[in-house]
Amino acid sequence: MLYKGLIEKYREYLPVNAKTPVVTLNEGNTPLIFSEDLSHELGLKVYLKFEGLNPTGSFKDRGMTMAISKAKEKGATTVMCASTGNTSASAAAYAAKCGMKCAVLIPDGNIALGKLAQAMIHNAKVIAIRGNFDDALNLVKTITEKYPIELVNSINPFRIEGQKTAAFEICDSFGDAPEFHAIPVGNAGNITAYWKGYKEYHSAGKSKTLPKMLGFQAAGSAPIVLGHVVDKPETIATAIRIGNPASWKPALAARDESAGLIDAVTDDEILSAYKRLASGGVFTEPASAASVAGILQLHKKGFFDHVKGSRIVCTLTGHGLKDPNIAIKNVGQPVTLNADIKEILKEVGL
Repeated sequence: MLYKGLIEKYREYLPVNAKTPVVTLNEGNTPLIFSEDLSHELGLKVYLKFEGLNPTGSFKDRGMTMAISKAKEKGATTVMCASTGNTSASAAAYAAKCGMKCAVLIPDGNIALGKLAQAMIHNAKVIAIRGNFDDALNLVKTITEKYPIELVNSINPFRIEGQKTAAFEICDSFGDAPEFHAIPVGNAGNITAYWKGYKEYHSAGKSKTLPKMLGFQAAGSAPIVLGHVVDKPETIATAIRIGNPASWKPALAARDESAGLIDAVTDDEILSAYKRLASGGVFTEPASAASVAGILQLHKKGFFDHVKGSRIVCTLTGHGLKDPNIAIKNVGQPVTLNADIKEILKEVGL
C-alpha cells in the first residue's frame, strides 16, 4: 500500500474529519538510524531520528501538513509565518501544493541561504525585517489577529499535533518508547510535540513507558536555561537562534513531567557533533547536532553511567543542505592534480 502521509497514517490521533482537505507531500515516515560509534562511546543504544529526510528537509513538514490542511478547511487563502528558515520553506511548499498564498517574515541577514531559496522558489512573499526572530513573530501575531491571514508558526496548535507523530513512529519502530529522547530546543514547539505524542501513545496503550526528555539550546541563545528572555541571541545554529520561545511553558512542562532536563551546548560543541555525524554518514544542519552535542556533554559528566544499555533517540531536525555555507567553511578545498593515475593513487594513499 502506498504511504500517503502522516495524517492518513495517524488520523485517529489527529483533529481531522471527513471534511478536512488533506494537504500532504507524504511527510513523515523518516528513518531511525542506529549510530554504532556513539553507542560504543556512550554505552547506550543511540538512534538518530533523521527528520532532514522530510519533503522540504526538516521536521517542520510534520506540523505544516496539519496547519495548512486546517487552514484550507477553514477557508483561508493566505498564510503567514515568522521564520529562521525551515518554517518558511515548509509553509511555502505546502501553501504552493494547495494554491494558497504564503507570506514570510525573516530576520535580515540571519537566514541560511538554502532555506531562503526554498521559500522563494515556492513563490512565497519573503520579507526581511530589521530585527530578530522574536520581532518577526510579534509582527506576524499582530497582523494575523487583525487581517484574514492564517498564522502557521508553532503557536498554531495544529503544528504541534502534526509534529507529535514523530513520537508515534519511534514507538511503532521499537514497540515501546525509548528510555531517553534528546532534542534541539529553539522555539520549543518540537520538545512540546514529542512529549505530547509520547503521552498520547502511552495513554492509548501503544507504549508501556515514557522517555526522559533531554532538550538542548545553544549557549548564546538559551533563554529557558537562563530563565529569562535573550534580547540578542547568537549562535551558528540559526534554526535555534531564538531568544523568547513561543512554547516556553509547554517545554518546561515536558522537561518536568518527564523528569528530564533542558541544558545548553556551546557552538564549538555543536560544530564538533555536526562534523562527527557527517563522518558517520549523516549530514545535518548545525542546529540538529545540538541533540548529539548534548548527550556527549552529559556523558562526560557521568549522566548515563548507571543506565548503560538504555535506548536514546536523538532528533536531527534538518538536512545539512539547508545550511551549506557552514559545511563549506569547515572542510578543505578539493585537491587539484594532473590527469595522471600515479598522482591520483598517491593522493588516495595507494
